[in-house]
Amino acid sequence: MAKSTSDALWKDVPLSSRKEFFLEIAESYTGINIRLPLQVWKGKKEGPTLFVSAAVHGDEINGTGTIRELIANPEFELECGTLVMIPVVNIQGFERHTRYMPDRRDLNRYFPGVKTGSVTSRLADVIYREVICHCDYGIDLHTASVRRTNFPHVRADMEDEKCKMMAEAFGTEVVLNSSGPEGSLRYEATKAGCSTIVLEAGEVWKVETAYVETATRGIVNVLKAVGMVAGEFVPTEHQIVCETTKWLRAQSGGFLQFHVSPGETLVKGQKISTNTGLLGKEIGSILAPCHSIIIGMSTMPAVSPGDAVVHVALSTKKDMKDLEDFIDNIDDESIEGRTRDDFATNIHVIEENGD
Repeated sequence: MAKSTSDALWKDVPLSSRKEFFLEIAESYTGINIRLPLQVWKGKKEGPTLFVSAAVHGDEINGTGTIRELIANPEFELECGTLVMIPVVNIQGFERHTRYMPDRRDLNRYFPGVKTGSVTSRLADVIYREVICHCDYGIDLHTASVRRTNFPHVRADMEDEKCKMMAEAFGTEVVLNSSGPEGSLRYEATKAGCSTIVLEAGEVWKVETAYVETATRGIVNVLKAVGMVAGEFVPTEHQIVCETTKWLRAQSGGFLQFHVSPGETLVKGQKISTNTGLLGKEIGSILAPCHSIIIGMSTMPAVSPGDAVVHVALSTKKDMKDLEDFIDNIDDESIEGRTRDDFATNIHVIEENGD
């Protein structure tokens, strides 16, 4: 049963219409009110409420570009329910082109917030009270942090049946099963009865075509799965659920030559990168510790000892072999094929033989 919206911000929005709202967040140093814009779209009849949010970290604007596309050029009719779209959550970080709030806090660790707390906690409180508590489902759009890129994957608590349904419908090749850290938007939203998943993909300070296509398809798939949009979603041909991830780190300083790209499957012992001096002398290399898939990579080839280079998700050898077979047969013109190619262009890959 959908949550009651009798006291929601959008309770008076008529069916089959849209309305813009501006949440009062705080005052700036000049005393001028800081307002957070969002759009509410009511379907043709009542139904569940789903929010899509982006830029909880203010520099992660791939999701902002996606929501702008949903607002400006929707590919669907909303048959029932309410769609709440928040292009930027961390509006103060967004305006400063930074991940954090003005008080240097990470907003994604301060939910559900405190009404009389720090500026970060107050923003979390407004989002939690005015949006999350009135929604049944949520999709929170993220990217990798600075100097990194992520291959598209969903993070979801697969023990929550609604999260599991949304993750499967969204359609990424990889799903990470985790409830998320306490204080994160998705953890606290799911805990409050608003089942929420996260998309991780791409880089900061960009709106990448591959991201927008992947995110848009995934969001529409979820809207179909929960009955808000007509039609059946088409699931991905192969999806694996991973329980564990691991960052592989440089053991010495130098300049990296990458031998792999985002989304590539690895076998145990496979060479991932070669570390050299600036004149090309080889210093060391990073090898895959087991069968895994690359879900994140550094885009900064100059490293110090201990720097994170590659983020891998671990699954069974059989799952990885099935995924590898799926990848080998991807149609280059499909969204999976185009996305994989696009994200690979962010990394300069050199074959082990130097070609």
